[in-house]
Amino acid sequence: MAFIITDDCISCGACASECPVEAISEGDGKYVIDAALCTECGNCADVCPVGAPKKA
Repeated sequence: MAFIITDDCISCGACASECPVEAISEGDGKYVIDAALCTECGNCADVCPVGAPKKA
């Protein structure tokens, strides 16, 4: 199960730079994770200041 980014996202971009497979991109008002690319490493959740990335 890939990670998703909830509406708690503040669009700071911290998660995108930590993703080893570049599965995270800036979406409309929040960042989004491409589930097909996500390897479930959890790096995004580890660095997010508001805990927006969650397991889907």
